[in-house]
Amino acid sequence: MLNFASDGVLGLGIDAGGTQTRWALADPAGAVVAEGRVEGLSALQLSSAAGRESVRAAFAALAAEVLEIGRPGRVCAGLTGFGGDSHLPAGWLADLLALPAESVSLCNDIEIAYLDCFEPGQGYLVYAGTGSIAAFIDEEGAFHRAGGRGVVLDDGGGGFWIAREAMRRIWRREDEQPGAWQDSPLAQAVFRHVGGSDWTFSRQFIYGLERGEVGKLALAVAASADADAAARNILQQAGRELARLALALVARFGERPVLLSGRASELHPLIAESMRAALPEDQAFEHRPVRPHVAAARMAARPRN
Repeated sequence: MLNFASDGVLGLGIDAGGTQTRWALADPAGAVVAEGRVEGLSALQLSSAAGRESVRAAFAALAAEVLEIGRPGRVCAGLTGFGGDSHLPAGWLADLLALPAESVSLCNDIEIAYLDCFEPGQGYLVYAGTGSIAAFIDEEGAFHRAGGRGVVLDDGGGGFWIAREAMRRIWRREDEQPGAWQDSPLAQAVFRHVGGSDWTFSRQFIYGLERGEVGKLALAVAASADADAAARNILQQAGRELARLALALVARFGERPVLLSGRASELHPLIAESMRAALPEDQAFEHRPVRPHVAAARMAARPRN
């Protein structure tokens, strides 16, 4: 749980995901003064020099936009993939915004998303963005999770997973029936997105881009769903993967309402419909957007009792 001193200054909230990074400025009364977005980023990028350069560049662009509106006094930032094992992002934000280091607080992005929709102990959040995770913050403030292990290992139901499933099915079919893509609305949409039908385009796309960019391919999958049974099947399976995350927390901590959110969950109605069908009939379930960058801004600006 995050607390800030009360001095009546603006709070800056940041929600950094693989596809985009959103920010908001809030005043001490909780009113949003401004908001915007820059390129996506992930704490996982901090493991390489090129990745660190990209993250710092995204923060520099964000800071430039924010400072055009006003200088925040405190920052609450949620970063996807953040495990508390690096002080670099906080230092960069402090330098770029000319703030003391203690005025910048970092956490995992799912923590601020949870607090945007539930009080501690109230329910379970299943969030499907580039990756996927289910979150629960208990009454004592302890954070519990299911999933969120990264796109290489799992992240079933997220945008990257949807993109990877589409690629896998398309190229398995090409192995068996070369040229079959020409009769597949899904394959045609995917190949338009990656630049061509030759394997070199798919290889460069799936192995050469950051996870957030790969995850955007899920848009093409969703766009072809009404015309392609394989695309529909992928989206339905995505919903079942997300239901699995919710059920894991229900099994561990008991029945509570489940809320599904995240940009990947909004790609097509089939995802939420399939998730709902995979949950018990009496399970309370809601699907709606959350605004973690706004929640973080209000946390940063909130006076301490």
